[in-house]
Amino acid sequence: MIGLDSNALGRYIMQNDAAQAARASRVVEALSADEPALITRVSLVERAWVLDVCYKLERAQLVTALEAVLRTQELLVERAEQVWQAVRMFRDGAGDFANCLIERCSAAAGCTRMLISIPPAPAARPMHPAFRANPIDFTTC
Repeated sequence: MIGLDSNALGRYIMQNDAAQAARASRVVEALSADEPALITRVSLVERAWVLDVCYKLERAQLVTALEAVLRTQELLVERAEQVWQAVRMFRDGAGDFANCLIERCSAAAGCTRMLISIPPAPAARPMHPAFRANPIDFTTC
C-alpha cells in the first residue's frame, strides 16, 4: 500500500499541472482494490481546504469530490465512516469540512462536550444540529 498526501491527491483530482498530474495519475491509475492507496483524514482536510479556498469550489462540488474519494475502491480512507458522517454534516450546511470532521472524531472518541470556534453561518446555510445542540459549547469568530 502507498500513502497519498494532499498534493498528490490534488494533482490527480484537479489535473492542473501537466507534469505532476501525469505522475499522480500514473500512481493512482495503477492502484487496485487489492493494493489501494491510503488517504489520511489530515490529507482530506487539507485537500478540502485547498479546493475551497484556492479553487473556489462550491459546497456541492466539494461534497461531490469528497464522496468520489470515499467511493473509490482503490483508495482506502482512514476512518471512512467518520469521514462519511462529516461529509454528510458538511453537505447539510454545518461549518467547514474540518469542523465537521473534528466534531465526528471527537464524538467517536467519547467526548460529551466540545469547544469549537466557527464563523456565524449565513442565513442560507443553517448550522447542523450537532453544532447547535447542547452539550456543545461554541464561540464565533
